[in-house]
Amino acid sequence: MTPVPACAGTDLTARDAMHAPGPQVDDHMTVDVALSVLIGARVPHLLLRDEDGRCAGLVTRAQLAAHRGGGPWYGDRTRLRDIPLDRGPFTSSMSFLGEAEDAMRVRTLDVSPVIDEYGFALGVLALTP
Repeated sequence: MTPVPACAGTDLTARDAMHAPGPQVDDHMTVDVALSVLIGARVPHLLLRDEDGRCAGLVTRAQLAAHRGGGPWYGDRTRLRDIPLDRGPFTSSMSFLGEAEDAMRVRTLDVSPVIDEYGFALGVLALTP
């Protein structure tokens, strides 16, 4: 994934700087299956969709691994919707890039889904270190 270029003071929007969303999975998928999909696709994250196809979150390999077998509550049927992860607010495609980057830094996010006005994922925005 290519990081967002430093573009302070420009009129670029999140849509201008986003990258392809990558694999998207339903939030009712189990943690074990999602981890297999993530590893098989060789990607750093998966975007989650709710039952209407709207963006429901983003999950990383580290998050999945931390919850897999992570306590007495965990079972092989634990769903992605049942684990704690960032559920928004997500980055609007119309947000100015500088504002979107600032919001991500405040929330300590390295990657954020970019959504349209209806909540569907269009891509992802990644920060440079």
